[in-house]
Amino acid sequence: MNWNYESATDADLAFVNREMVGKDALDVIKWAYGTFGDDLVYACSFGAEGIVLLDLISKVKPDAPVFFLDTHLHFAETYDLIKRVRERYPTLRITIKEPALSLAEQAAAYGEALWERQPDLCCQLRKVEPLASVLEGAVAWLSGLRREQSPTRAHVQYVNRDNRFRSLKVCPLIHWTWQEVWQYIRTFDLPYNPLHDQGYPSIGCAPCTRAVQEGEDARAGRWANTGKTECGLHVAPASATRSDTKE
Repeated sequence: MNWNYESATDADLAFVNREMVGKDALDVIKWAYGTFGDDLVYACSFGAEGIVLLDLISKVKPDAPVFFLDTHLHFAETYDLIKRVRERYPTLRITIKEPALSLAEQAAAYGEALWERQPDLCCQLRKVEPLASVLEGAVAWLSGLRREQSPTRAHVQYVNRDNRFRSLKVCPLIHWTWQEVWQYIRTFDLPYNPLHDQGYPSIGCAPCTRAVQEGEDARAGRWANTGKTECGLHVAPASATRSDTKE
C-alpha cells in the first residue's frame, strides 16, 4: 500500500505493529526505509538512544539524512558530540536545523529568557516549528522513543500516527531498557555525551536541564519544577502560539 498519514488506517497501523512483534530494532529500521525510502527522515537529539539509533541506521542506510534541531541553547558537550559523530559516520548526511529567530530576535519579540517564563512557547519556536519545517514533504520520521522513558511514552507503538506533524512516526527502540541502550553503546564503543556520566540521563537545552537525583524519573531533570516533561515534539499540539508577547 501507499503508506502515508492520510492513507494509513487505524487497522493498517494495528496490523503492521502486530507484524513487528518479535522483530529487533534493525528489522524495524529496514522495514521503515524499505517502505518510505527517501521520504523517511531522522531527527536526532544525540542522546543515548539517538546514538544507538544512528549506529543502527548507518548499517541500513549509510547515507541517511539526519537532522539536529539546534536551539542555540544546547550544552557545549552536545555540540562536541555532533563533531565526533560526524567523524565516526562520515557518510551520514547530518544537517543542523536552526530556528527562524536568533536568541536576540526572540528576546526582542518575547522578552529575555523566554524558557524561564513560557517554556512551552520557547520549545514551540525553537524545536517544534523547526521540526515541522524538516518534515514538510516527508512521509515519516524515525524517533528513539522508549516506553520505559516516562508515563507519557508508555504506550508508544513501533509505527504511530503523528497528528501534530501529520506524518507517521517510527520508533524502533520502544522495548529497549536503559540498560540495553548502554550495553549497546559500550559493546560497540559508540561516542556519547559525557554528561550522561554526570547524572544527566536525558539531555536537552542547558538552561532547562539539570542532573537527576537517585530515585528520580529519568526525565525529572528536564524543565524541573515547571510540571513540563516534554518539549512538544512527541505530544499533541499545545496552546502556545506566536501571538504570545513578552511580559
